[in-house]
Amino acid sequence: MNELLTSYHLNYAHDDDFIRDFVYFSLMKQELVDEMVQQLNAEFESYYIYLSMTGYFESHSWDGLATWMHLQSEEEREHAMKFYNHLIQRGINPELLAINAPQNNWESPLAVFEEAFKHEQKISEKIHHLMDKAIELKDHGAQNLLSWFVDEQLEEEATVGAIVERLRRVASDPNGMMLMDAELGKREEKTL
Repeated sequence: MNELLTSYHLNYAHDDDFIRDFVYFSLMKQELVDEMVQQLNAEFESYYIYLSMTGYFESHSWDGLATWMHLQSEEEREHAMKFYNHLIQRGINPELLAINAPQNNWESPLAVFEEAFKHEQKISEKIHHLMDKAIELKDHGAQNLLSWFVDEQLEEEATVGAIVERLRRVASDPNGMMLMDAELGKREEKTL
């Protein structure tokens, strides 16, 4: 069967004039469920990768870069939870998949951010593919979620790409690197 029909009960603590149990039915094609679970896994993998990058920066006393990357890792975990919660809201218990061990050493801070930029491009491709699938399958709920991610990925690529360009300019200048470290350390947590 190509469609997954799911239901779950939401219990309401209202008086007798209200319905106590509400059954929510969600029609979602299994192929979209499978791909959304893959994306959920990719977002957790992003969290893991950026946490490893945080460790690299911390072990090399780049405190500001570590702060920036730690916040980025937490943001990726929140992205994963957006997919998880979407599936749960639609009555689907997503199967969590194994995550590969990330790289944990790089040549330089620039090399870290270049890898982060490539990773963000890869995630953007996956989000665009998932959006194409949601459009093809006319899943409006998934399209709504994915629209947010399309915008988010534009921002992620622009931000990380700009950091790469700035690091290229100062990579051989210790004073410039110290200024970049201090500046990136001022990043504040973003509310999603």
